[in-house]
Amino acid sequence: MNHLTKRDYYDVLGVAKDASKSDIKKSYRRLAMQYHPDKNKESDATDKFKEVSEAYAVLSDDKKREQYNQYGHAGFDRMYSQEDIFKSANFRDFEDIFGNMRGSQGRNPFEDLFGSFFGSGFGGQGRGREFGSDLEFETEITLEDAAKGIKKEISIYRSVVCSRCKGSRAEPGSSTSTCSTCRGSGQVQQARRMGPMAFHTVTTCPTCHGEGSKVEKPCKDCAGQGRTREKEHINVNIPSGIENGMRIRLEGLGEYGRDGSGDLYVSIYVKPHKYFKRADDNLLLEVPIPFTTAALGDKIEVPTLF
Repeated sequence: MNHLTKRDYYDVLGVAKDASKSDIKKSYRRLAMQYHPDKNKESDATDKFKEVSEAYAVLSDDKKREQYNQYGHAGFDRMYSQEDIFKSANFRDFEDIFGNMRGSQGRNPFEDLFGSFFGSGFGGQGRGREFGSDLEFETEITLEDAAKGIKKEISIYRSVVCSRCKGSRAEPGSSTSTCSTCRGSGQVQQARRMGPMAFHTVTTCPTCHGEGSKVEKPCKDCAGQGRTREKEHINVNIPSGIENGMRIRLEGLGEYGRDGSGDLYVSIYVKPHKYFKRADDNLLLEVPIPFTTAALGDKIEVPTLF
């Protein structure tokens, strides 16, 4: 769903734009219980649950709410993908809301449901989802560039999938074996006893790090990491009218991750101009004139930006 078809987050939750965080949370709790697929078997319940959860993830976060209020869906969606919103959501908040509901195997239903949307990384079973980190880059442009737009080439160092092993971490032609510690499950169980009570905890296998398998011969190029670091030249399309301090999100151009690469955020800073100052979409220019011109009026020539 793009920003042209998305409903306003405030309308989704049925709250006013100046609603308090308490009112937003209360409205989300009601709607989430109403549309939760475990309770609501209508065909569109899952989509509605996801929609209200996305709205809550944004409006419950002060920074995201401020950005959304300022830029709306069009600008906000350039900063955050849908998965970014949920990856950085306040999980404790959701756990508090769903505290009286349990998902499969006693897990939080938020983990169960959004694990099905974005993979098992929310639930923490077996190998955790490995997403690449986002990268930040800053660049300067002139006021003329900001007015007319410009394509600018930047150079960054970032991790990419290893071209030799294609991310498998193993030397081409070599084999992998089942981890002997966890026997392929990616998890180990530990028992701890306190008096008459025994506590069992399940953690990621320390030997294979949740993979369930062991690389017999690590790739030579990446030393078994599945990624290498390279310098890349990237063309950034900077639109006309961009404001000082705004960021452009380039999806998938961050650090490599087996379950999805991060994004590259390019912060744009506009250099001060020798003559002009910017006020929103207007240009201001100070021109000294003699007293006679001010008193009697006259025609004067002034420079323009182009």
